[in-house]
Amino acid sequence: MSAGEAAALIAPGSTVGMSGFTGSGYPKAVPQALAARMEAQAAAGNPFRLRVWTGASTGPELDGALARANGIEFRLPYNSDPIAREKINNGEMEYFDMHLSQVAPMAWQGFLGPLDTALIEVTGITPDGSLIPSSSVGNNKTWVDRAKNVILEVNRWQNMALDGMHDIYYGTALPPHRIPIPLVRPSDRIGEPYLRCDPDKIIAIVETDAPDRNLPFTAPDSAAFGIASHLLEFFRHEVAKGRLPATLLPLQSGVGNITNAVLSSLLDGPFSGMTAFTEVIQDGMLDLLDADMLNMASATGFSLSREAAERLNQNMQRFRDKMILRPQEISNHPELIRRLGCLAMNGLIEADIYGAVNSTHVMGSRIQNGIGGSGDFARNAYISIFMTPSTAKGGKISAIVPQASHVDHITQDVQVIVTEQGLADLRGLSPKQRAEVIIENCAHPTYKPALKDYYRRARQHSYGQQSPSLLTEALSWHQRFIETGSMLG
Repeated sequence: MSAGEAAALIAPGSTVGMSGFTGSGYPKAVPQALAARMEAQAAAGNPFRLRVWTGASTGPELDGALARANGIEFRLPYNSDPIAREKINNGEMEYFDMHLSQVAPMAWQGFLGPLDTALIEVTGITPDGSLIPSSSVGNNKTWVDRAKNVILEVNRWQNMALDGMHDIYYGTALPPHRIPIPLVRPSDRIGEPYLRCDPDKIIAIVETDAPDRNLPFTAPDSAAFGIASHLLEFFRHEVAKGRLPATLLPLQSGVGNITNAVLSSLLDGPFSGMTAFTEVIQDGMLDLLDADMLNMASATGFSLSREAAERLNQNMQRFRDKMILRPQEISNHPELIRRLGCLAMNGLIEADIYGAVNSTHVMGSRIQNGIGGSGDFARNAYISIFMTPSTAKGGKISAIVPQASHVDHITQDVQVIVTEQGLADLRGLSPKQRAEVIIENCAHPTYKPALKDYYRRARQHSYGQQSPSLLTEALSWHQRFIETGSMLG
């Protein structure tokens, strides 16, 4: 049926689980038709909204269209759409920011309530009714299993060579019925290539031909190259010390230009035979696969520039044996991250002098995107690394502050912090030792004297000396920015 006819089957006020992860594999036609229906109903005096669950971020045809129509009442677990972000920060949309590995278990536990409809993009449907997943898997298995009704978008833009790339594991269970997940290498296949779906659940099939959202990655700047250089030298040092093998350990990287620069820098490094166990396959990872320096990349979806997506589509047959796409409850599973010993590399908004990291909120209260999978990996990785330029907004914001205005990753989960200024290896250090290393190695020269002055006075006047703090000053830098537009005094 048409997208409009399918959208008419979604009841006002219902909960819809949609496919999509970092701009790949999300439904594109039905959400836009749904947004048009919402706008027409609102104009007629009958506005309605939905509760929307996804894998992670989607694209403007989904989050953007529904947010513009004021059609999302509640959103989880991750958002990067600017219109939806504004609605959230204005208090017009409820947003549950959560660890990506916990979404499927929480849905099965029932805490999120019933799921009325699953709206899933697929690449195709086999003669026996199995669903060929699209360019991301995300939470699709759970949405199809939990939903009362299923609507499918069959997107012919997706390359049919995706058939066979996926590994859908049906062995997860809630306590006390859990069993160990039988995966010991990123290349292991432990499931099936297809999604199962009861045909009686399917109430609509819509054919589409539309590309994923492929955002261009800007060319790495000097800060990104500086961070990549420090991190590459750190890996060389760890190999020389015998703490890492010459092939490194499975790589995980968050999305963004800095992590892409780090991945690209590995092309010039001494490491080969590498693997990745991560959430998304980005441009830099595709380059490593193309150069035969990365043997296998296990993820739950793609996050590629337009050029990289075209290159992948043209060479899908060659790449398909080097990639596995899994449900995010597997790609982000703490059991597997700890077992494989991943090297976790994620971005941050700010870190304080003791190593607590804020990766979600600007000035403590304004959500940027969400925690995503960084917490899944940071707490369970073999080495937990966070990276950022030392300043933002043209130097008006310091990424290293006396106290983080919001904490997503406590100091015990942060082992390495890297800026273009240098790298702070925090493993085995007490809080005061961490502060000295972070200020010296990571802070921008403009802010370093003020940080040293704050820390010196905190050592003299703090209520306690484990993690010295001046409570009346700890967040004054953030307040100054809110009042004046700059953290600088």
